[in-house]
Amino acid sequence: MNICVFLSANDLADRYTRPAREFAELMGKGGHTLVWGGSDTGLMKVVADGVQETGGRLVGVSVEFLAAKARAGADEMVTARDLAERKRLLLEKADAVVVMVGGTGTLDEATEILELKKHGHTDKPVVLLNTAGFYDGLKEQFRRMEAEGFLPVPLSSLVFFAEEPVAALAYLEESRGEV
Repeated sequence: MNICVFLSANDLADRYTRPAREFAELMGKGGHTLVWGGSDTGLMKVVADGVQETGGRLVGVSVEFLAAKARAGADEMVTARDLAERKRLLLEKADAVVVMVGGTGTLDEATEILELKKHGHTDKPVVLLNTAGFYDGLKEQFRRMEAEGFLPVPLSSLVFFAEEPVAALAYLEESRGEV
């Protein structure tokens, strides 16, 4: 399965890198392909290393203004003109999406895939990996949106919140019939 992972390119604390590395190793051992922003820095590097070192493939989609940070040695690397094209290509190449910890770019990517799902433009499974409670506030906001009628579909049909890497991958494999 091609799994798109949206995540930070920043160097982060062990409480974030350790679970990300664990998820990456599970992906690689499971024969999955990482589809990611292509950077060889920070958490993006941690995940790419983990996937590649355990036998998985790497498909990167960088963007022109970040091309200097693109990972050498990826199985495939594409450079998009801008962030909108990058998101489109990432989603086209993916069978499923995992959102790990990140900043505004990661949040933008997450809300775009959820909006596409909400309107029936994709049926790809989406997981928010809630490492160290990072997305507790967002989960609460989504629940409020659902409770107050802002979501025309159940929250559970849009996104699965996983607290641990193994649960995230298990959900994706089950959703894609790979169990």
